[in-house]
Amino acid sequence: MENVKIGTSDLQVAPINLGGNVFGWTLDEKQSFDILDAFVAGGFNFIDTADTYAWWVNGTGGQSETIIGNWLKNRGNRDRVVIATKVGSETKEHSFDISKKHILKSVDESLQRLQTDHIDLYYTHYDDNKTPVEETLSAYDEVIKAGKVRYIAASNVSPARLEESFGLAEKEGLPRYMALQPHYNLVERGGYETDYAPLAEKYGLTVFPYWALAAGFLTGKYRSEADLGKSVRGGGVKKYLNENGLAVLDALDNVAAKHQSTPATVSLAWLLAQSHIGAPIVSATSKQQLETIFAAPTLKLDSEDLEALDKASKS
Repeated sequence: MENVKIGTSDLQVAPINLGGNVFGWTLDEKQSFDILDAFVAGGFNFIDTADTYAWWVNGTGGQSETIIGNWLKNRGNRDRVVIATKVGSETKEHSFDISKKHILKSVDESLQRLQTDHIDLYYTHYDDNKTPVEETLSAYDEVIKAGKVRYIAASNVSPARLEESFGLAEKEGLPRYMALQPHYNLVERGGYETDYAPLAEKYGLTVFPYWALAAGFLTGKYRSEADLGKSVRGGGVKKYLNENGLAVLDALDNVAAKHQSTPATVSLAWLLAQSHIGAPIVSATSKQQLETIFAAPTLKLDSEDLEALDKASKS
């Protein structure tokens, strides 16, 4: 398993990014520690969270960062993992906000919860589409120079604002985004491939897709409306229970059977076979789910597999 270099940074990560959105939501602290321990024991080192996870539980968020911070302190392994978190997301306390004031306040709060002196990769989680790009980048410049953040990345930022960011970074000597975190998977292809893949190519961005398994749909767990009650996330996949979604599951079943694998593993292997994809973001609530995830980097899909999945997912 080869590590992935993030953009032009000196960060090296294994090709699976553990999503921390379940910490403090469907997993308590002890269960989260078990998943984090098993993830690192499996040879992986990249953990993704956000300052607002899991705001949908208590309206404020911070649980995920707090649990990860307690784990880092308890295990004494901060230097062996790469931590990514985010700023600018929405809670009941504030709407999208990437102003300098908000970034400078939020980074200190994240550092406190994570119990660390630096964040390896700091994302613009959501763009408020009103703060001048130069203001946001200069805030990042300040926290990078202070040693609080090593590198920055972007998630839900429009192509136009991304282009503006790169132009200003070049012109003014401000920090540039090293990575992109888009919504991308076998049933959500158009937005990324049309609008963002050209930017990843142009600016050498490493791509870390979120919802890599389409909220669990691509595991094959949900095949009818009767299946939606299987988990708290079931309602989020109802939109995929159509002819196109079921065609993707059928193709996944066939490729998985050929390789004696699972639909989830094949879905992640497909992502890893795409240009610029560094490490799909996947959450897990059991060690069995982790094993399925761990198998993806070693599953090499052949041209026949890729063609079948491509055809089904573009139908």
